Amino acid sequence: MTIRLYDTNARQIRDFVPLTAGCVSIYLCGATVQAAPHIGHIRSGLNFDIMRRWFAYRGYDVTFIRNVTDIDDKIIKKSAEQNRPWWSIGYENERAFNDGYDALGCLPPTYEPRATGHITEMVEMMRGLIERGHAYEADGNVYFDVRSYEGYLELSNQDLDDLRQPSGEGETGKRDPRDFAMWKAAKPGEPSWETPWGRGRPGWHLECSAMAHKYLGSAFDIHGGGIDLIFPHHENEIAQAKAFGDEFAKYWVHNGWVTMSGEKMSKSLGNSVLVSEMVKRWRPIVLRYYLGTPHYRSMIEYSEEALREAESAFARIEGFVQRVTEMAGGEVAPAAEVPPAFAEAMDDDLGVPQALAVVHTTVRQGNSALAADDKEAAVARLAEVRAMLGVLGLDPLDAHWVSETEGEDLHGVVDTLVRLVLDQRQAARDRKDWPAADAIRDRLSQAGLVIEDSSGGPRWTLGPR
Repeated sequence: MTIRLYDTNARQIRDFVPLTAGCVSIYLCGATVQAAPHIGHIRSGLNFDIMRRWFAYRGYDVTFIRNVTDIDDKIIKKSAEQNRPWWSIGYENERAFNDGYDALGCLPPTYEPRATGHITEMVEMMRGLIERGHAYEADGNVYFDVRSYEGYLELSNQDLDDLRQPSGEGETGKRDPRDFAMWKAAKPGEPSWETPWGRGRPGWHLECSAMAHKYLGSAFDIHGGGIDLIFPHHENEIAQAKAFGDEFAKYWVHNGWVTMSGEKMSKSLGNSVLVSEMVKRWRPIVLRYYLGTPHYRSMIEYSEEALREAESAFARIEGFVQRVTEMAGGEVAPAAEVPPAFAEAMDDDLGVPQALAVVHTTVRQGNSALAADDKEAAVARLAEVRAMLGVLGLDPLDAHWVSETEGEDLHGVVDTLVRLVLDQRQAARDRKDWPAADAIRDRLSQAGLVIEDSSGGPRWTLGPR
């Protein structure tokens, strides 16, 4: 058993060899909390939640850090536009992100540090870089000298001579326009902290280098984030950390975007789909299926049609789970191990699409066993399906999703009402009033319910939208 991951830095799939046997340390660039999250933001957290679950299934002790960037240019701009304190905007949106992660079944991180809680660590890192000749102060700003670090731009595979470094307002005194700001001098009305170089606030890149060092030490296994972070953010993180003396991350793993009309989903484009609105229109477990089942490195082109297809596909899985559970007369525990083909797919760079194919094949086998009245085989297939769905965070019988159903869908109340209507339909059938029975079934179908007549009596499920 060897897990293999695509390493952006090596530009190839590599065998995963942990720094410490039996342990894996993961740092994920989390939310920048200037606004509420859209599904593109949550996809990253969800992809790495599946990674974390798979490592745990394979027996690793996982330390998972997902930071919160609660101070940056965008948050300060929002503060001015809305005439609200920057920390109020940050905290409100941090809660919105956590609500989104929780709604889609992401496990909480081991630690979730905020940037503003680690100013001391940032100052220490800057001091060390200045002492080593990799950084300098100018006009109250502190810059990283990119020419001082030989490995700069290896991750993004750029040429330093052609580099156009993003630069913010007030970044004066640079020795080279390609140098980037680690610390920005205070401006009137903006938040600031005291340092040996005057009051100011941190640059985005410094925050993650300092927090990764604090929580995972000088070397850790995996650094993750969206592909849009490769440059400048991750490139600059590497330069700071390694110039400071850290080995930093051994593997770099990046997830693809959610796009609309071929463009990255983003607030600046005005095409974002907020998680808070999406969960009102779609069951959160269906959203998880939609966002989590494509390969993490692939792009997802958002469309209502694709979501409906995901809903239909998951309904087939969920229907099988419900039917066998009812037939067994109680809950069937997940199998101790997933099928070998599922494990092989997941070990190969988290091949969720191939692993999901194994889920659907097992469901078909289970349905065939149901049709043949082979209870033992059907129960065995359900146990395998639950084990696989558990790894993907999609087991509808998991306590997270059961509580969601009980609290939001009012399944028990709806079931009672539907049963009353089904009793009327059965009475019409008993008296051979077929038009009345068909009319009742059609009305239920129009309401979004699928009725199945089985040997144990009629049963209903929610149909595709």
